Amino acid sequence: MPAFRQVGEKQLPQEIIFMAWSPKRDLIALANKVGEVLLHRLANFQRVWSLPPNENTGKEVTALAWRPDGKILAFGLADTKRVILCDVEKPESLHSFSVDAPVTYMHWMEVTEESSVLTSFYNAEDESNLLLPKLPALPKNYSTTAKIFSEEKSDEIMKLLGDVRLNALVLGGSSGFIEVYAYGMYKIATVTGVAGSCLGLCFSSDLKSLSVITEVQVSPDSAPEITYFQLDTSLLSVYLPEVTRMARKFTHISTLLQYIKLSLTCMCEAWEEILMQMDSRLTKFVQEKNTTTSVQDEFMQLLLWGKASLELQALLMNQLTVKGLKKLGQSIESSYSSIQKLVISHLQSGSEALLYHLSELKGMASWKQKYESLGLDAAGIEDAITAVGSFILKANELLQVIDSSMKNFKAFFRWLYVAMLRMSEDHVLPELNKMTQKDITFVADFLTEHFNEYLKDEDDDLVSPPNTEGNQWFNFLQNSTHLKESPLLFPYYPQKSLHFVKRRMEGIIDQCLQKPADVIGKSVHQAVCMCLYKGSKSEDSTPRLFKLPFMWNDKSSNLHYVLFTMLESSLSKIYILRRHTDVSRSANNGLLSVDFGNFLNNSINESSDTGFYSCVDAHFYDDETITVVLKENAEQEGKERILAQLPLSSVYVDEDQEREFSLNSNKRLDEQSDDIPARTVFLESQWRVLENMKAQYVAVNGIRKVSCVLSSNLRHVRVFEMDVEDDGEAEEEEEEEETTPIVGDEHEELTLSAVNHNSMCGGSAEADETEEHESSLDS
Repeated sequence: MPAFRQVGEKQLPQEIIFMAWSPKRDLIALANKVGEVLLHRLANFQRVWSLPPNENTGKEVTALAWRPDGKILAFGLADTKRVILCDVEKPESLHSFSVDAPVTYMHWMEVTEESSVLTSFYNAEDESNLLLPKLPALPKNYSTTAKIFSEEKSDEIMKLLGDVRLNALVLGGSSGFIEVYAYGMYKIATVTGVAGSCLGLCFSSDLKSLSVITEVQVSPDSAPEITYFQLDTSLLSVYLPEVTRMARKFTHISTLLQYIKLSLTCMCEAWEEILMQMDSRLTKFVQEKNTTTSVQDEFMQLLLWGKASLELQALLMNQLTVKGLKKLGQSIESSYSSIQKLVISHLQSGSEALLYHLSELKGMASWKQKYESLGLDAAGIEDAITAVGSFILKANELLQVIDSSMKNFKAFFRWLYVAMLRMSEDHVLPELNKMTQKDITFVADFLTEHFNEYLKDEDDDLVSPPNTEGNQWFNFLQNSTHLKESPLLFPYYPQKSLHFVKRRMEGIIDQCLQKPADVIGKSVHQAVCMCLYKGSKSEDSTPRLFKLPFMWNDKSSNLHYVLFTMLESSLSKIYILRRHTDVSRSANNGLLSVDFGNFLNNSINESSDTGFYSCVDAHFYDDETITVVLKENAEQEGKERILAQLPLSSVYVDEDQEREFSLNSNKRLDEQSDDIPARTVFLESQWRVLENMKAQYVAVNGIRKVSCVLSSNLRHVRVFEMDVEDDGEAEEEEEEEETTPIVGDEHEELTLSAVNHNSMCGGSAEADETEEHESSLDS
């Protein structure tokens, strides 16, 4: 009876280039060649959602990683050099940030170390929740925020923050690019000193060690060299409680900056609604009139002389109408109120929360014994606090401008309503007919004001800055020699727009929080450098989904394992490098090569040598097992691929023999391969022949006990539950083999004809979508 139970099979319309299982749910994330990210459920490989490529985010997916709690999926995009954090519940971006180089590999780990200080921190309630009011949800009726921070989901910021326990997203890219992002949000380390393009990396759960595999191009004419680096990151380990607290503050600040940005975007959309409504009424008039006077001049003449031009009269009476004017006035007043509400309830509350967290960070920076080594700079944080204060002042000024603009707007529409009644010779009520000099001034101000400048995303000075004449506090400050430049007062920028002050604030905060990333990055130093082997000079015509080597961090024993294969001639072997995360320790470090002996029917290829199988792909299933896809070395047409579980206990049986190998650091490892201790393993029951499938890649999850095998054409997948035996009968399997080469178990949805039709037509994401039903994640 075959091992592992097949639970799904699918022929996909696009080539899959990345696969990653969720650590907490029976969900697998896929990225295909056209830039689409998909989420599938284990059962029947049913699609949950798909996120199509986007010109704003990017179209070339190069890496996938799940947050350890399984609630957020991260993926890197090469064409736009961005990293996107996506919600598992819906195909929408929660957060994104730019990087300096395209990401080629990402690893998201969670710290498992425990200490009394950390435990008390994990269990303590966040004081900001007690001291700060809850941030109001952003309105849902704006396109930018309809998908995030909506009224239905007001806890999106906490979703981004995730668990209190520290987790870190490690990114690797070309030209030695390696960065560490706390909670996947804010950069806490920029690692330098690693050469080449990253093929794989693994951060130990105790933060002591970062292992990296890179492809180093020594010269344009030679094949690249695959090199293993082990980096000492002990500063992060020593200061783990401080790093956790600091990173938590950084992430709060990062989410608040996004909240403020979205609030401001909503305000701009509300103002654009006002402009669009005005423009829609006036555009035709501007296009048709032949005079050189502006629209404002036409209205000003009507205000001063009480007589409108024929063009303006036609516009008001025929196109706008009295009824339309009333409706337009109500709509614009509603938009003004929306902007005002956004400033008071969203912009101000977000800014005050930002001020609170930066002030706490400043207090942490003042504790130099704890935080100076991590690069927290009190002076830089003080500059950031000052910048936030300036932004709050600008937001308060905007409130005054909105209040003034609303007065002018109401006076204008009241005057225009009376003017139109007179044009139509209707009766004007006495109370409407009265217009004071102050009302006339309001109307004139409305025609000449530049309120929209405050919401323009430009660096130019305001054409009409606020009038500060008569402001007693402003005059007092100007005339005071001591208070004028006082550090106790936030600087005020009357000539600049709100967008300008916001951008300045973001730049100063980013600069202030960049220093710890540089300081921590410089503390990381290379402990081990081992040149493994020469890679292939040119890529295969088949895209490489996973490139061996692959790494794994054993959380229970704090060991790094590295899996790799070396030369074409020695493909029958895989190599396992085992190193302790504490680079000062030499115990439990070693290198072994693994041969796979014949464990199929002895009548098959009896004359073969000991090295019977080549490893096509391999991944760590859990701390004790490796999942491998094997092919026979003497592979001929019709030979089957094999999915197998390799227990590490069958490899590490003789510690003394393991230590016999002593590395010559002046030579590449492939030049010393004959001296590496070899182990031949004979698998007993934990393997299965993959009939009618040229399996090439595998993705596994030992926590959920599942695996997904992908064929070499990158379109045919099979999904297995690994810890149960297949309950299908041999006769049924034989019958299925006669009917179709790709049909799986009783859950398979696609028929052979449908698959053939899809493959002949090239397939499409849309066609695949219609065949699959959307499913709830909680069902």
